[in-house]
Amino acid sequence: GSGGELSPRLKNVQGSSISSRAQSVKMAEEAGEGDVAGGSRAVFGDDLSSHDPYDEYMEITMGGASESSPLDSATLTADEEELLRGDEQAPSSEENKTIKAVPSSTSQSESTTEVRVSSSAEHAELERRVSKADELEADEALAARKKSTATPEGGILRDHSEEDVHHPNWIVHRKHVFILSEAGKPIYSRYGNEDKLATIMGVMQALVSFVQDGKDTLRWLIAGNHKFVFICKHHMVFVTVANSGESPPQLALQLNYTCSQILSVLTLSQLNRIFQQRRNFDLRRLLSGTEKFIDNLWNLMDEEPSFLLGAVRCLPLASSVRDTIGHILQQARVPELVFALLVVDNQLVTLLRPKRYSLHPSDLHLIFNLVDASMAFRTGESWMPICLPKFDNTGYLHAHVSYIEDEESTVEGVGIPMKSGASTSVPPQSFGACLLLLSTDRDAFFALSKCRATVEQKMLKHNCIKAIAEAVGRRASYRIAQTEIHDLLNFMYKSKVTHQYTSPRLEAPYLSVADRQRLFSLYQYLHHRMHSQARPLRIIYHVTQQEAVLGWITSHFELYATFSPLITKPVAISALNKLLRWIKHEEDRLFILNPQMY
Repeated sequence: GSGGELSPRLKNVQGSSISSRAQSVKMAEEAGEGDVAGGSRAVFGDDLSSHDPYDEYMEITMGGASESSPLDSATLTADEEELLRGDEQAPSSEENKTIKAVPSSTSQSESTTEVRVSSSAEHAELERRVSKADELEADEALAARKKSTATPEGGILRDHSEEDVHHPNWIVHRKHVFILSEAGKPIYSRYGNEDKLATIMGVMQALVSFVQDGKDTLRWLIAGNHKFVFICKHHMVFVTVANSGESPPQLALQLNYTCSQILSVLTLSQLNRIFQQRRNFDLRRLLSGTEKFIDNLWNLMDEEPSFLLGAVRCLPLASSVRDTIGHILQQARVPELVFALLVVDNQLVTLLRPKRYSLHPSDLHLIFNLVDASMAFRTGESWMPICLPKFDNTGYLHAHVSYIEDEESTVEGVGIPMKSGASTSVPPQSFGACLLLLSTDRDAFFALSKCRATVEQKMLKHNCIKAIAEAVGRRASYRIAQTEIHDLLNFMYKSKVTHQYTSPRLEAPYLSVADRQRLFSLYQYLHHRMHSQARPLRIIYHVTQQEAVLGWITSHFELYATFSPLITKPVAISALNKLLRWIKHEEDRLFILNPQMY
C-alpha cells in the first residue's frame, strides 16, 4: 500500500500506518514546543522528586509525535474514519531540529502551503476514494493484531470473558475494573462480557450523573471491605471495585494508568473529537484487540511495586557493561532516532535520550507493559505507533520493536511470570533482550532497522547479550543475605534522584502466593500512611504477627524494609542505616547513574 512491494521485515508490522488510505487535505499546522531540563543524574529528565503519585496526569505538550493512528490497521466504516481523520505529517529527520508535537487534526503536505477543505462535499469525495485494496490490507493488519491474542481455536484469549453477575466466580474476584463512556456505553470489563454487564454499568453511570447534578464529583464509596473508586476523565468513566486492602488513592492511581493505556492507543485529541461528535459512540470497536494490554497492565499492578512507587526497576548489571551498551547505542544512532531503550524481564538495561527531552516513568511502564503483553515481537522486527501521554498526549511516536538474541547465551530456570508472582520453570532457552527505537518519523522503519542491525552486531561482538543473560540468570545471587544484615527479610529502595528502585529476590518466608500478597499489602499500607494528604508521615514502624515493617521517606529516597517480628525499633533503624551504606556501595550496579544523552 506504500507504492511498492514491502520488505519481508514489514510483514510483522502491527498497527502500522503504512497504508495508502485516501487522506484529506485539511491542514492547520500547530506546533507546540516545550523543554524538560535534563538533570545531571536524573535518568528520565527533570527532577520528579516533588511528584505526587496521586496527582492527575499532567498534560505535557512536547516531543514530536506524528499523528498516524494505529487504527489504520482496522477496517473502519466511513463515519468512523471521518472521526479519526488526521492528515499525515511530513516528519523531520534533521539531527538538531526541535521536536514538535502535532495535534491530531493537523498535518503537513509536500509543500508548506496550508489548504482547508472548502466544503463537506469535497471531504466526502475524498472519503470515497478509499480503494478496496486498502480495505483488504487493513483487514489483514487487523487480523495480524488479533493473532497475537488468539487461541489455537481462533478465539480471543481472555480469562473469565463469559462471566456475568450471576456467575458464581464473578463476585469472588478481588478487584473488578469497568470502563464506560459518559453516556453509559460499556467499553471494558476486566472480568465478564461487557454486553452482559451493560445494566450494572448503567447503574454506575447513574451514580456519577446524580452526584454531578449536585455540582459535585463522586470519588469513592466504601461498603464493608469493598471500595468503589471512580475517575471521570476524557469523556470516560473508570471504576474499580476492590476487596484488596488498597487505599482509594492507590486504586485511583491504577485507574489513571488505565486511562493512559487507552491514550497510548487513541490519542487525547482523537478521543475528544470522537465523543464531541458522537456522545454515545461505542469505543469497543476502535479498541478491539487491545484488551489484553489492559488485562496485563492490571496483572502487573497487582504484583509490581514500580507502579506504586512511580519508579522504574533497573537490571542489576556491572557498570562497565551498561556503559558499553550505552556507547553502542550512541554510536549507532541515526538522525531519525529520538529514544532508544533496552529492556529485559520488565527491567530497564539502559536508555538513550535527547538532553532536552525525557521519558516519564509512567510512560516507561506503558512501554514495559506493551512488551510484556505480546509475544509477537519475538518473531521479527515490528513497527507500530504508540502515544506516550506524559510525553505528548496528542500524537504518536513510532516504535521499532525487536529482540536481540544470542543463541549461545541461555537462561536456565527463568520462567514466564504469572499473575500470582510465581513463575513456571522452563528448560534452558536462547536469551534475548528487547530493543525499542522510537522516532517521530512514521517512515523511519528502514533507517531504524539498519540502526538495530548495527547495535546487534556490536553487542554480540562485545558479549553484551551474554553478560545480560548472566545477570538475569544470576537473579538468585542478589539475595537479602548479601547485605549481611541480621533479621532483614526484604526491602524496597526508591531513589528520588534517578526515579529508580531496587529490591532483592523474594525468598523464604515469602514463597507462597498468599505470603507474597501479604508482604505487598504491608508495603501498600506503609506507602498510604506516609503519603496521606491529611497526615503524611516521614517514618512509620508497624508490627504484625508474621513480621515488622518500617517505612522511611526523605527528600532523596523512600525505603521500605521487612524484619522478623521480634526486632525492636532502635535495632531496625540501625539496620536501615547499614542497608543505606550497602546500597550506596552497590549503586553503580543497581541503578543507571550516567545515562547516555545526545
